[in-house]
Amino acid sequence: MLHVIIGLQCFSNSLAQEAASVYWRPLKGKGGKSPCLLSGQRWPQAGSPRFRGEVTKKDRAPREVQRLWQRPWLRTAGLGAGLVLTALLLWSSLGAEDGVAEVLARRGEVVAGRFIEVPCSEDYDSHRRFEGCTPRKCGRGVTDVVITREEAEQIRSIAEKGLSLGGSDGGASILDLHSGALSVGKHFVNLYRYFGDKIQNIFSEEDFQLYREVRQKVQLTIAEAFGISASSLHLTKPTFFSRINSTEARTAHDEYWHAHVDKVTYGSFDYTSLLYLSDYLEDFGGGRFVFMEEGTNKTVEPRAGRVSFFTSGSENLHRVEKVHWGTRYAITIAFSCNPDHGIEDPAFP
Repeated sequence: MLHVIIGLQCFSNSLAQEAASVYWRPLKGKGGKSPCLLSGQRWPQAGSPRFRGEVTKKDRAPREVQRLWQRPWLRTAGLGAGLVLTALLLWSSLGAEDGVAEVLARRGEVVAGRFIEVPCSEDYDSHRRFEGCTPRKCGRGVTDVVITREEAEQIRSIAEKGLSLGGSDGGASILDLHSGALSVGKHFVNLYRYFGDKIQNIFSEEDFQLYREVRQKVQLTIAEAFGISASSLHLTKPTFFSRINSTEARTAHDEYWHAHVDKVTYGSFDYTSLLYLSDYLEDFGGGRFVFMEEGTNKTVEPRAGRVSFFTSGSENLHRVEKVHWGTRYAITIAFSCNPDHGIEDPAFP
């Protein structure tokens, strides 16, 4: 990126040199060479007419051109063009860095229902199969009409209340209402044991009721999209809230941005879903969800109330971009076809 900025500086100044034959002292490259010189060129040496600011016959430019470059509007236009070009190159560089080639769902659009089918991986073959549930139809979907933004705001308040009791020293904090796991510093505690009766002053029965209702809506959405019975899906662990900000990672638990496969990481997962509780580019920057595909990564831009869901095998290798500013809230809700891996909804203590 430094080469881009230097190149633009050289470009802008070359206009001045060309118009008025005025030499400027440039940034130095390796070995004292200027990064602005073309191959074979040399900067004037001390004592030479050019170095003293004298204009040789060879360098003399028409006075009309000199007067033209001295006009403020022309210098401003040249600087503006350089800044615009810099911004475009920076944007292009960032886009190429994360490899995103297609946006499946933009934050500003309301997606009634979007589903993309992909070939299933062999990951499910190494696990016990459950006819009518284990994925034979694989893919990924997005919808903005299952959970309202008002419900998302209420669900987010549950996360905020719980995480107010702790929080990671790094950029990623976890709250699991099922197991009680809560990030505190560099570790996890069981909030039900650690805080005891104080929990009843933090949460309400209405909070847990809303949590169950949202889970049921997401479960029905997944069942309908993949053509299976909702009763064959079993809520599984870990199902949890996440809060991500730009704080530097302190432990491996804070490094959320690595690409992974849910079925490999959590053998019980067959179907994964995420309910986003904040808005991309309004509440935070970065933090998009990226499906990793050779040459054509695809991304989902978080939007409060948006549900993104997919089969959990390596056909849906994915990662989350690093959050650059603000705070990103979401809840991961996972389902298994194996009833032995099922967990109950959390109950108000």
